[in-house]
Amino acid sequence: MISNPSRHCTVELQALPSRIGQVRRIVSAQLRYWHLESLIDRAMLGVTELLSNVHRHAQPDKTCTVEIEWLLDRLMVSVRDHDPRLPVVGEIEDIAPLATCGRGLAMVAAVSETWGARPDGDSGKVVWFTLPTPAAPRASAARPPRRVAGFAEVGLAADGRRPEPVPARSAADGHRPEHAPARSAVAG
Repeated sequence: MISNPSRHCTVELQALPSRIGQVRRIVSAQLRYWHLESLIDRAMLGVTELLSNVHRHAQPDKTCTVEIEWLLDRLMVSVRDHDPRLPVVGEIEDIAPLATCGRGLAMVAAVSETWGARPDGDSGKVVWFTLPTPAAPRASAARPPRRVAGFAEVGLAADGRRPEPVPARSAADGHRPEHAPARSAVAG
């Protein structure tokens, strides 16, 4: 199930390797929709590590819920599972150099603003992390330029004075409007 109110997204799944990739794509698409592209890499790393922990350690089953929520100044990412055992974070120095596991929560801690784990009732837990969101652009910068009806948009002259408005021309005046060359939004 996927729920998606304006700043909240929830995905329920079995934490199997094939599903982890699907959830990464869903979370990535949601962050793009929210225009939080700068958080995608760190969010994907955190989601992957938390879901991998559910796959590797959670008992009695691998059912879990991934939740992302865009709060005022941060993104909260959490994974809820049905195993009440809280994660144990070992010392990074105690992990063998060629070990293939044991660094996940240390990586989550390194890329996130804050992280933690808490019990969820009698039979589960929530492991979460936050990422700071980029500052929202100022409203005046996002506003389109003001247009005067019947006049083409004009800028300031080199000396800082505003030149006289020039009437907009249309096809009805016998002039063809000039079109900008087409550009693709897709790289390549």
